[in-house]
Amino acid sequence: MLLVKLTTAKMMMRFTGLVLTFFIIYTTAAAQENSPYSRYGLGDLVPSQNIVTRAMGGIAAGFSDDQSVNFVNPASYGNLSYIDPVLLKQSSGILKRTIFDFGFEIDSRSLKQIDPSAKYSATNLIVSYMQLGLPIRLKKANKKGIFLGVNFGLRPVSRINYKILNIERKPGIDSIGTVYEGSGGLNEALIGAGLRIKNFNIGFNTGYRFGNKDYSTKLTFLNDTVSHYQSNSSSKTNFGAVFFTLGTQYEQKFTRKDGDQVKNAYLRFGAYASLSQTMNGTNETLRETVQYDDAGGIYRIDSVFRSTQDGKVQYPSSWGAGFSYQDFNAHWKFGADYEQSSWSGYKFFGQADKVQNTWKVRGGAEYFPATWGRTPFKKYFSYVKYRAGFYYGPNYINLGTNMPEVGFSIGAGFPLKLRTGFYETQASYLNTLIEFGSRGNKNSNLRESFVRIGIGLSLSDLWFNRSKYY
Repeated sequence: MLLVKLTTAKMMMRFTGLVLTFFIIYTTAAAQENSPYSRYGLGDLVPSQNIVTRAMGGIAAGFSDDQSVNFVNPASYGNLSYIDPVLLKQSSGILKRTIFDFGFEIDSRSLKQIDPSAKYSATNLIVSYMQLGLPIRLKKANKKGIFLGVNFGLRPVSRINYKILNIERKPGIDSIGTVYEGSGGLNEALIGAGLRIKNFNIGFNTGYRFGNKDYSTKLTFLNDTVSHYQSNSSSKTNFGAVFFTLGTQYEQKFTRKDGDQVKNAYLRFGAYASLSQTMNGTNETLRETVQYDDAGGIYRIDSVFRSTQDGKVQYPSSWGAGFSYQDFNAHWKFGADYEQSSWSGYKFFGQADKVQNTWKVRGGAEYFPATWGRTPFKKYFSYVKYRAGFYYGPNYINLGTNMPEVGFSIGAGFPLKLRTGFYETQASYLNTLIEFGSRGNKNSNLRESFVRIGIGLSLSDLWFNRSKYY
């Protein structure tokens, strides 16, 4: 039999096309985040998990599966190439698939202001992540229970984008309109590796975090008889540094006999920690008079003050720990996480901000109705994975009142093609997410509620594999 496969060149062309598509969406969507809370710290933090685990409340420390890349805990990369020892003995030719995993979401949020009473809403397109997980085949090491996997990725960490208009009357002066604007955010490009030795995994992520923070305040005198130039005060900062994250996982397997079959259950514990880092930055401060043109743009009339200085941005350390459990029939998978970040050490060019240490608890579950080898493939929805979860904890922004953040999520993983034959190598999934929650409470002047609809594609196949004739 001839195994018909795409050549490595064709696979790389397909991957390149997906990457270019991702960057086009990334650059067009990045500027659409809209929240006044993004004025503080490094902006609104983008959820750091993939679509699969976010549908389960965001559990990640002890989570691992064969359809997505868990980049929160890099120890999970060791499972990208892991093959059960029983299967490994039966066929030394078994290969694990390369996983290309990316996601995006539609974010719809509403802000309710108490004093003065007002309500604002916005809907935004946000790119979540792009990851490429590669299994590394090591024949001799695999036979000894040692497996290696690597991952390359790109994702946003935070987003800054807001525009606030304030009109007030200055006694004895005039009416003044002030526009506060901000844009920017933090991103990271990463490379990671995970090593599995027997039941123990250890892994790391490293790479480069880079970002910018651009703030401006435009002031206009509102006078019907006297014309005044508008003023613009802006601060533009670029910063970046290398980061490092370490993770571990330990898996305990339980075995029992069910008639002629041997069934396994898995309990997996995990932990990860990201070191604090000092990012080098350059800030440009500008004070100028400006004028609006007919198209709504601005042009400079005169520069009043301009300076450039180098400085440091202190990014906080964080850690998390948790577990996941899969039952003997592989129908249920559930878990819980606890995570913490030390934002009180955050400083931007030596200045503290309205941020605080934060923590979150997460919990979630996944249900898979089918029983492999018994459930007919024509029952498609029995092969869909159904997920639900929640999270709770204080927000890292501290404006003087408690701002708890709570969220609930549901989702599903739809197989794009069921593997009905041994020689089918593709195993791709469409993962969906609906997440709804709020930030703040009834004592907060700005209470934010949100609904996020996420879509993730996990495309996997055998890569870098020679075609063979049988």
